[in-house]
Amino acid sequence: MTANQDLHDTPDHSPSSSDSPLDSIARILRLTLLIAAVMLSIWLIGDVIMVVFASTLFAVILHGLSRMLTRWTKLPYGASLAVVCIVMVTLTVGIFWTSGSDIVAQAARLRDALTTQVIALRNQLASWPQGQVVLDYLPASLGGHGGGTGNNGGLMSIGSRIAGSMTGFLGSAFGVLGTLAVIIIAGLYFAASPQLYANGILRLVPRQWRQQGRDVMLAAADTLWAWVAGQALDMAVVGILSGVGLWIIGVPLALSLGILAALCNFIPYIGAILGAIPAILLALSLGLRETAIVAALYTVIQFFEGNVMAPLIQRKAVQMPPGLTVLSQTFFGGIFGAPGLILASPLTAMLLTVGDKLSTPLEDDERV
Repeated sequence: MTANQDLHDTPDHSPSSSDSPLDSIARILRLTLLIAAVMLSIWLIGDVIMVVFASTLFAVILHGLSRMLTRWTKLPYGASLAVVCIVMVTLTVGIFWTSGSDIVAQAARLRDALTTQVIALRNQLASWPQGQVVLDYLPASLGGHGGGTGNNGGLMSIGSRIAGSMTGFLGSAFGVLGTLAVIIIAGLYFAASPQLYANGILRLVPRQWRQQGRDVMLAAADTLWAWVAGQALDMAVVGILSGVGLWIIGVPLALSLGILAALCNFIPYIGAILGAIPAILLALSLGLRETAIVAALYTVIQFFEGNVMAPLIQRKAVQMPPGLTVLSQTFFGGIFGAPGLILASPLTAMLLTVGDKLSTPLEDDERV
């Protein structure tokens, strides 16, 4: 072999065979533009993203219940889905037909009672020198003097902010009922033919990544179903314990407050505080002793839920670090508003599963 042949057989390590600085800069620019495009899309169509995710979550619920019924009864999936939908519609119509007026009356009484107690608490604070200091630094949206006047200014501000958040979520073109209808109808279509939509998404994935994409989609769906099932059980336990405990203490509207505590518990950690505040405000009308007992009741319930119920549920469901859960609520709430706060936990659980599937596990010597 000649020297020229040796030269030709030697791998080329010249600068032309490697990426030039311009190529590296171009890759960085493309990545930056991609991230910017994603962030701009989230900012522009954030409400639509939340509606799509809510529809997907509803479809996961229908699909999971239908699969359970299929396993128990050996019915075809389509028949099981029809039975689940009929049962859900029957229960909803039956509840509103038999107890609709009572529910509306209880909600109105709860709203009026809370309004009265908030105004009374504000007036009581205003009569104390220390309370005046608190009101001076408290924003008007929470009933303070920070930019608002009058006893009802804070309450009106709170109502306006809640209404504004809901309007941004639901969309001005549809309104509350219209968007709920979109979520239900889209979720029903997703649940009726999940393979159709899943395969449509997989067609957008490059062929060499489709198997991994399929595994990620299935894992994300299983995670959402596990989260919903575990959270439903958790909400039921918290609602029952809260309602029964408030009834024993003698707090008015114990049933409504128990239902409210269950619904608020859909939002981990923050929901527990939101569910306890109305009960504590109503307990103030009974006296400081009852108020302290109600506060202790909710503290015990949340301790039981966090240290007994949650570990038992998470064995079969989803394990999410508490710090990450709170931060995700802040993050998604800041981006999407109230819907992001409500749906932060299932969205985070799904993203954690996706990240776990796409990343390589740490070796023992790599762990901190």
